[in-house]
Amino acid sequence: MAEDCGAKNFTTLPPQTTTFLLLYPSPYVLLVTIDRAQAMNSIPIAGHWEAHDLFQWFDNEPNLRVAIITGSGTKAFCAGQDLIEQNKKRAESTNVSRSSHPPGGFAALSRRLGKKPVIAAINGFALGGGFEICLNCDLVVASPKASFGLPESTVGLYAGAGGLARVVRNCGLQIGSEIGLTGRRLSAQEAKGFHLVNVIAQTPESVVEEALKLARHIADISPDATFVTRQGLREAWETASVERATQLTGDRWAEKLMRGENARIGLAAFAAKKKPQWVSSNL
Repeated sequence: MAEDCGAKNFTTLPPQTTTFLLLYPSPYVLLVTIDRAQAMNSIPIAGHWEAHDLFQWFDNEPNLRVAIITGSGTKAFCAGQDLIEQNKKRAESTNVSRSSHPPGGFAALSRRLGKKPVIAAINGFALGGGFEICLNCDLVVASPKASFGLPESTVGLYAGAGGLARVVRNCGLQIGSEIGLTGRRLSAQEAKGFHLVNVIAQTPESVVEEALKLARHIADISPDATFVTRQGLREAWETASVERATQLTGDRWAEKLMRGENARIGLAAFAAKKKPQWVSSNL
């Protein structure tokens, strides 16, 4: 992996976190690692709110363009919610239905809208909320030994952080029902066959490096174009009508994109056969 580029060019400092480790392995790229030393294989309630602050900062920091989320080592990405902590909170609270997640869902990612793309680098099992993170990330790179599942129903719960709706949207009702109702795990190969994974890494050890290759491609593109393209993709995912999604994206963003400095830079560089030097997005 590339040497940590540090945060010396940032306009703001990242928020404090005890659940995640932060690195900057390439210009404009943020690498977020779930710290197993602190969170074991799950994420505690406080960690979700740390992630909320973290990804809000990421979206607002002009010198970052793409993030990668991964786990420590090669065994586990994330096993979901800390069920021991959740059970304790349930026993202490009269309002057991109250969500412990921020608006962005599990780890502030499973229901995140956001401005900038996030790549999931799945280094091991991704279960429950860990799988729900994957289902809402923009791209997924999986270790050949990765596995995926929604086992909540087997312990009397349900996948309430967006995973059920997203797995049906991506895979269809029957496959989504099999995943949600039986709790069985999918291999990396099965997940790729169901269009839930973009790339299966060559080795368990190379998953972050291969995710970083994708991140560098995105970071090398106009941040304005990345933002509007992502908005168009997300609009199509959330909207039933393809034509309506296209219309909404165009009405909201096309003129702003074309009037922006990066559109001028990109077109001028193309005409001059030079590499464009993008500026921070104002969208």
